[in-house]
Amino acid sequence: MLVLDQVTRVFEQAGTRLEVLRGVSLSVKEGETVALVGPSGAGKSTLLHIAGLLERPTAGAVRIDGTDAGALGDRGRTLLRRRVIGFVYQFHHLLPEFSAEENIVLPQMIAGVGRRAARVRARELLARVGVDHRADHRPSRLSGGEQQRVAIARALANRPQLLIADEPTGNLDHNTADRVFETLLALAREEGLVAVVATHNLELAARMDRVFELRDGTVVEITEA
Repeated sequence: MLVLDQVTRVFEQAGTRLEVLRGVSLSVKEGETVALVGPSGAGKSTLLHIAGLLERPTAGAVRIDGTDAGALGDRGRTLLRRRVIGFVYQFHHLLPEFSAEENIVLPQMIAGVGRRAARVRARELLARVGVDHRADHRPSRLSGGEQQRVAIARALANRPQLLIADEPTGNLDHNTADRVFETLLALAREEGLVAVVATHNLELAARMDRVFELRDGTVVEITEA
């Protein structure tokens, strides 16, 4: 489902060359859950942005669902991302002027789903993450854990095959983080998704099928189920 082949990412500023990723290779099969760990500044977000087609690598190849993303133009990458990938971030990034349900309806309508079908899917997902009773509430009236549960539901709205999550529990207290992570992992497995999750929490990472550490610009597998 996801293949990174000798991916390099170099940033150049004011004559300074910073090589964040140095020939990263990683392959994730359908249905696998993978944790990416490493210290702040190691390049985890950069790697996830490249895997999620939000950023192009300096060199190397990214293949998603058999498609070479490097051969696509910007529109092709956008369409592939919209069709295949769902994102969850550390901060929920919900639209504040819309309700929880509307935040899940909108990306579906952008993808061409009718309003009625989008609402049915939104209610189903909110029930599965345990916040259907808060469907009509705006984000400001939700707790941090509830907001992140809605963000997970939104990421799954268009039935992606690949879920990418960047520190999805990093802004939550320990108990809330544990519950939210379990929700994310359970939904990924129920939907048969590939999930790639960056986290600082090694205890949470250990619940996933495989764990990779980003170290000195490359990835090293540190455990395997």
